[in-house]
Amino acid sequence: MTRPDLSHDLRGAVAGGLPVVQLHGLSSSRRRAESTGSDLTAGQDGLCVLRYDARGHGESPGSPDPAAYTWPRLADDLFALLDATFPGRPVHGVGASMGAATLLTAAVREPARFASLTLAIPPTVWEWRHGQARTYELGARQVERWGVARWAERTWRPPTSPAIDPDLPATAPDVADAWLPAAFRGAAATDLPPREEVARIAVPVQLLAWPDDASHPLEVAEHLAELLPDARLGVARSPADVAAWPQTVGAFVRGRADRAGRPGA
Repeated sequence: MTRPDLSHDLRGAVAGGLPVVQLHGLSSSRRRAESTGSDLTAGQDGLCVLRYDARGHGESPGSPDPAAYTWPRLADDLFALLDATFPGRPVHGVGASMGAATLLTAAVREPARFASLTLAIPPTVWEWRHGQARTYELGARQVERWGVARWAERTWRPPTSPAIDPDLPATAPDVADAWLPAAFRGAAATDLPPREEVARIAVPVQLLAWPDDASHPLEVAEHLAELLPDARLGVARSPADVAAWPQTVGAFVRGRADRAGRPGA
């Protein structure tokens, strides 16, 4: 099997652990997730977690082509990594923002590849996505003009959601100047498959969300919770609630595996 040239690692109980794949959000990486407290499987026992930097993010090579960063293309990368790391085994998918959208896109295509899905702060989709797409195009032009570091400094705003720790350090995107405009434009051009296709995803789904974040509207998470046939939603109202998300994820994954007779264990 050919493994894509994406930077990745395996963490946890490699022998005998429940197979999990963890995906980060747009402009983030494994490194940035750790520094911002958004590593959703941190400290969880009994899991074998495949973590990787998405195309053009962190330590993974990028492309100047926006099409490389659309959710279907990111799903292609995900499947190639799963084929090489967990061949023939259903995995528990855990993703935040862009990572959540990538998992949904992949699960529409091949639902049997997943034992469960945890979708944290799902991004704008469908009718919610149009305004966000314009924001991404503006960001692409600004990064081309200023570079990533200056763009991050000039556009930083304090968090609006009470669930986001205001004391977290501001961090620049973990994407090179050469790749971030294309990543933004790829995000602007992409969306989930139609609702009726998403509604056929029958695997157990856990949604994690917070309020008052225009890039990750709570309304999207609530809508997905109603649309998906086996979904539950947890809403964080404070930084302490978000800090508990890794424990919530670990309990969900282990609980689904025990209920199903630990498939893939």
